[in-house]
Amino acid sequence: MTASRAARLAGLLAAGVVACAAALSVAQTPPASDAAGGPAPMLPVTPVDIAVVLPLDAPAYARAADAVRAGVSAAAEAARSSVRVRVFAHAEDGALDAFEAAQRAGARVIIGPLLRDDLKVVATMALELPYTIALNQLEDAANPPPRLYTFPLSIESDARLIARRIRDTPPTPGAGQGLAVVSSETPLMLRFASALTSEWLALGGSVPTAYRYDGRVETLTTVRRELTRQPPAAVVLALDGVAVARAKPYVGTLPAYASALVFEGPLTATVRDLDGLVITEIPWIVTPTAAEFTGLPRRDFPSAALTRLYALGLDAFRVASAFLDGPPDRLDFDGATGRVTLDGQQLVRAGRFAVFRDGALVPVDGPR
Repeated sequence: MTASRAARLAGLLAAGVVACAAALSVAQTPPASDAAGGPAPMLPVTPVDIAVVLPLDAPAYARAADAVRAGVSAAAEAARSSVRVRVFAHAEDGALDAFEAAQRAGARVIIGPLLRDDLKVVATMALELPYTIALNQLEDAANPPPRLYTFPLSIESDARLIARRIRDTPPTPGAGQGLAVVSSETPLMLRFASALTSEWLALGGSVPTAYRYDGRVETLTTVRRELTRQPPAAVVLALDGVAVARAKPYVGTLPAYASALVFEGPLTATVRDLDGLVITEIPWIVTPTAAEFTGLPRRDFPSAALTRLYALGLDAFRVASAFLDGPPDRLDFDGATGRVTLDGQQLVRAGRFAVFRDGALVPVDGPR
């Protein structure tokens, strides 16, 4: 995967349909015109329960969208339900038209959009939405449209989970009560560090000590010296996968944390440098044989980012099904992306903690 495409996938996360059982109807919207440029023939309207609106026709996001679509379809197949699902594909800047097409088809629930910019457009257009499960988050979550619920694979949720774990874990002997954050200047990592700091302060912690990562050995040596002189309770590495592997040895034996969303794929050349690093990861990756995943088909993807999006599709179908007759009074289940709960108009996801041991990623509470 190219660096630019990996970056685009990472920005989704800040995110082919398999054949369905006879009871499930999965289809893409028909084209607006035929090959000759004339109007498309009138086709029978198939009733829709759940519409899936994804940027499958946008080259930059098609692989990500396809992973989500495959997850939704796989979950629908496994459920063997009579729920009718239809996919509405769109290109860049085409989400609004796809939403309107889903509305005309009578969708009771919409899954989508996937991209943050598309969500912003949909949220500001004052559409008469059916219940909508957006797969990203609003920049301003204070006043979402009344029927719009957000269910993102956000790095902010990882940050908040890490802050709470550090608060609840007794410090190692000789360590202090504070928190150190080593961060790069990329937008995704700045979001992660900001969410972590906000949660830490909300929990009553002191302002974390911040270190800027620039990749230089001299800088990392200075960080190590400072951490040794005044050890914090933990170090959080707000860095991407390659930088995490480079910085982790300079942390020494101090508890160290990072978000799994920064890992695009296996770091085989440097994975042993990560030993002892605790991350938040989706259960679909950490505990693939868990009982709750029995009957859900697995698929191989070329990156962890796409695997996470497939898991998001699995859980999105389950969430959307719960909204078919209106918002549930309570929603709480162990899903492929973590513990999923309904909090107002947000679907909150709590991932699973895992740790690198001897070059392998294992559950943090698993056997040693």
